[in-house]
Amino acid sequence: MSPDYLVCTIDRSVHPGFLHHLLRSALLISEFGRRSKGIRPAQWRLYWEDFAEISIPLPSLDEQRRIADFLDGETSLIDKLVDLRSRQRDAIRTRQAVYAEKALGQCSSGEWTKVKYLVRARPRYGVLVPVFEDDGVPFIRVNDLLDLSGRASGLLRIPVSLSSQYARTITMPGDILLSVVGTLGRAAIVPDELAGANVARAVCSIRLKPNVDASLFTAWIATGEFDRQAVLATGSDSAQPTLGMEDLSNFSVRWPTDPNEQERVAGQVEEGRQGHTELVRRTDRQLALLAERRQALITAAVTGRLDVTTAERSAHGHAL
Repeated sequence: MSPDYLVCTIDRSVHPGFLHHLLRSALLISEFGRRSKGIRPAQWRLYWEDFAEISIPLPSLDEQRRIADFLDGETSLIDKLVDLRSRQRDAIRTRQAVYAEKALGQCSSGEWTKVKYLVRARPRYGVLVPVFEDDGVPFIRVNDLLDLSGRASGLLRIPVSLSSQYARTITMPGDILLSVVGTLGRAAIVPDELAGANVARAVCSIRLKPNVDASLFTAWIATGEFDRQAVLATGSDSAQPTLGMEDLSNFSVRWPTDPNEQERVAGQVEEGRQGHTELVRRTDRQLALLAERRQALITAAVTGRLDVTTAERSAHGHAL
């Protein structure tokens, strides 16, 4: 068994379904955070000795069973809504990618061009084995690309000396960062506040030529054309897919050669992106509210603040 897991063996006074929900309640999550040890949240660890000291509410076995059955039903309904909203969000993002691919494909001055002719230098991998410290250089990982500006102030940091060993991936505003290991194709443009940061091994840095629009290039990365080339380049990988820098440099993109058309298409794609981004933002907000509802319901039920018998009767009454 991995040391990342704590295994609980329960006696007959505890219903496993009740304990399952209890461990996901805000009450226990708060206790986990308070008792965990480590310098940063990403490195926190909860040890068995500390876990065993947590006091939990334990109603009768029959009441535990009622709570577990109630939460199983209610959380199942919430999970179905979450699944529907997640599919809706994915569909919006797919539509955005199709819009960008169509816009590039319809460029009258568009010519198939290899990526290596659009960049100043060959794309580079980041830091192979990071070491973290409280002060130092901001360190960008794959998941950080989901919201680079929003996460800028909370990034992990690596020593300046280590970053200097990977000087070619020290970031500049306008650089494009691309995930190239495991999750392929997640991309973001480096904002001004992250100038001088560095990136993980699973992220590559792309520095475009001055006449190449970064937002349009990033939009191309999200298209099916990029995905198709990435699959061909990594299809023979026996473990997790890893996109090589030479392969990436030889990817082809139908790029507008007329600067005026590039500017026009980039504006169209950006306008469409903003519209799609707003729809995604609203969907994400709905997902966050559903997660809050789920958490609040579980916590209220396992701590006794919600009478599940009364709640079930109320729900049945509304259904009738």
